[in-house]
Amino acid sequence: MNYWLIKSEPIKYSWDKFVEDKITFWDGVRNYTARNFLKAMKKGDKLFFYHSNEGLEIVGTAKVVKEHYQDPTTPEPAWVVVDVAAVKKLKNAVSLAQIKAEPALQDMALIKSFRLSVQPVKKEEWDIIIKMADK
Repeated sequence: MNYWLIKSEPIKYSWDKFVEDKITFWDGVRNYTARNFLKAMKKGDKLFFYHSNEGLEIVGTAKVVKEHYQDPTTPEPAWVVVDVAAVKKLKNAVSLAQIKAEPALQDMALIKSFRLSVQPVKKEEWDIIIKMADK
């Protein structure tokens, strides 16, 4: 199993809307690195849902329910989507400031590759963030 983080601006697609929808396809990725991460996702992989621009915090967890396929929002064959399902709202959102303040998370992609809308998360990072959210 792999772990990932997906980002969305709450004004465009919020955690609450995701929970309401239950399942959605993750579209709009137009960066080749982020696209390659979508292609690497496997059914059952776990995801953090991060509110970008406004909020700057991880607010919930999700999972991949369907592996990559052609992005239906564009005829360009280079772009793909995955289907994701909301799993659980975090007890306490974990802010970017909290993540930056945690020494064990200094190499996290969220800090190093902040602009990517899809990025990998190490198992150890996942576990630390889950513990932070439960405090």
